[in-house]
This record gives sequence, C-alpha cells and structure tokens, in this order.
Amino acid sequence: MGDVINLKRFKKRTEREQSARQADANRARFGRTKAERTLDERRKDRAGDLLDQHKLEDGDAS
Repeated sequence: MGDVINLKRFKKRTEREQSARQADANRARFGRTKAERTLDERRKDRAGDLLDQHKLEDGDAS
C-alpha cells in the first residue's frame, strides 16, 4: 500500500511554494533601483532604434 498523505497539508505546501515563486518574480520585476530601470529603458530604446535603422523602405509588398 502507498503512503497516507494529508491533503490539507499538501494543499497548504503547494500554495506556499506558489506564493514563494510569485514573490521571487515580483522581487525581480519590481525590486530594482531607479538607475537600473532607466538603464534597461535606455537599452530597450536603443535596441528598437537599431532595429528601425535596418528596416527596408521598399514600396513593393511582393
């Protein structure tokens, strides 16, 4: 026979693990300094500008 599992305890443990994963994601997303946020914003803008510079302005669609 298999081991007996307390379902309430299992459910609580999975909820705690999910909460911990969400907290880690929130720390990575929101737990940055203003300098880090502005640096990321400038990098994103620069990458977009470089991509736009390499677009072909051809009038033909085919």
